[in-house]
Amino acid sequence: MKYLVLFLITFSAMISDYETQNYSTIISEDNFEIRFYESSIKAKVISDKSANGNFYKLFQFISGNNSKKQKIAMTTPVYMKNDNNKNIMEFVMPSDYNLETISKPNDKDITIYKSEPKNYACIRYGGYSNSKKFNTHSLKLINKLNEMSIKTIGDVFFVSYNSPYKVFGRRNEVMVEIKY
Repeated sequence: MKYLVLFLITFSAMISDYETQNYSTIISEDNFEIRFYESSIKAKVISDKSANGNFYKLFQFISGNNSKKQKIAMTTPVYMKNDNNKNIMEFVMPSDYNLETISKPNDKDITIYKSEPKNYACIRYGGYSNSKKFNTHSLKLINKLNEMSIKTIGDVFFVSYNSPYKVFGRRNEVMVEIKY
């Protein structure tokens, strides 16, 4: 927990300097969007540990616990998913890296991979997120997609752009892959 707090303080202080994953907006309506994401390099941890434990592993990786002892810039957003009672957390790597140039993790629980280009639907919301807000906005997202006759692929997941120490102007999203 102390490592997460340390990161969040650092993350909060430097958030404006972080690269954000690029996407193209296809449809934008209020807080609802359909987006296209090109491939990107991601670092992923899947475990039955808490989000704090997964975060610590990924933060250590970008802080130099890797084959080149190289610091890798933090980016936004941070992806958080749950699949079969396993917590999944992903950091997007800066866009100037590819699979050949990114440092290899020293931690065997971290996987580096190139994501496939995909379409996603999302709903953006502010404030501090919790399970009630996640569930409420997830339901709104699924209902909106049903109204539009758009099929989903997989489950809705959470995306965070801010540290918990940012009080105003927070950006949270629920997202789901779609057939579009």
